[in-house]
Amino acid sequence: MNIKTLAPTDYYGVREQRRNKTMEDRCLEQLERQGFANLDSGLSPAEIEELAAEFDRVHREYVREYGKTRLESIDEQYTVRAPLLRRQSYFRALAFNTRLMAILDRALQGTYILNQQNGIINPPGERYNQGKWHRDFPYQHFVTDHPLGINALYCVDNFTLENGATYVLPGSHKVAEFPSSDYIAKHALQLAAPAGHFILLNCMVFHTGGYNNSRHPRRAVNHVFNIPFFKQQINLPQHLERANFTEREAQILGFDYRESESVEDYQTMRTEKGR
Repeated sequence: MNIKTLAPTDYYGVREQRRNKTMEDRCLEQLERQGFANLDSGLSPAEIEELAAEFDRVHREYVREYGKTRLESIDEQYTVRAPLLRRQSYFRALAFNTRLMAILDRALQGTYILNQQNGIINPPGERYNQGKWHRDFPYQHFVTDHPLGINALYCVDNFTLENGATYVLPGSHKVAEFPSSDYIAKHALQLAAPAGHFILLNCMVFHTGGYNNSRHPRRAVNHVFNIPFFKQQINLPQHLERANFTEREAQILGFDYRESESVEDYQTMRTEKGR
C-alpha cells in the first residue's frame, strides 16, 4: 500500500498567508512560531576545523588558569566563560557572524546586546550542568509578543541523537508555565545539526542538553543576545578596548549600556550619547 506522507498544500477559506522569499524569512518564521530554528553560519570546512581546534586551546588555558579542582567544586568544569576575552579574532568573528546578525536585527526589532558567550562541553557518559530543562532567562514565568532575547548555540561538533543534541519544547515560549512530565515525554524534540550551524532559540523556550552516549565530547559555543534591559553575565566592556571595535560592535558588546557608578557618571554617559 502506498501512503502519501507529505502534508497537503491546498487550502480554502484563507485570506492571509505569510510569504517567505529568503532563507532569513524561513528562519524567522520558524523562530517565531516554534521558538527555534537552524542557521548555517556560512563558515568553510577549514574555518570550522580551525575554530574547533581553538576551542580546545582556550579550554586547556581556562582549566590551567582556574584549576580543575576549583571548577569541579562549582560545577563549572565543562564551561568556558567569555572566550571572546581570550581569543578575540576567532570568537569575536563568531559573535558577529554576518548571517546571525541579519537574523537578530529582524528578530529582536531594535537595540540588543551580547549578554554572554560561553563555551559548553557535553561530556560522554556523564551528567552535566546544562542537562536540565531551563529557559535562558531562568525562573521567569511570563510570555511576550516579541522575543526579549535569542540564544545562538554554535555547533562546534555535529549535534546528533547519539551525542546528546539539544532538546526543545516547541512553542513553549508562548506559555508561561513549565509543562507536565507527560507533555514533555510526548512533545520534546531533539535537534540534530551539523558542525558550523547555529541552533537559534527564543530565550523563553524550554530546552536542555541530551545525554551523550557517544565516545567523544560534544562542544558548542553559546551566545545570548537580549534587549539591553538585562545586564550582562560578565561585564565585557570592562575587559575590552572600545577602539578595537566598530561602533555597531561596541554597542552590541554593551559599551553604551554599562551601569553608571554615580550621578555624574550617568550624566557624562548621556552627554556622550548626545541626549
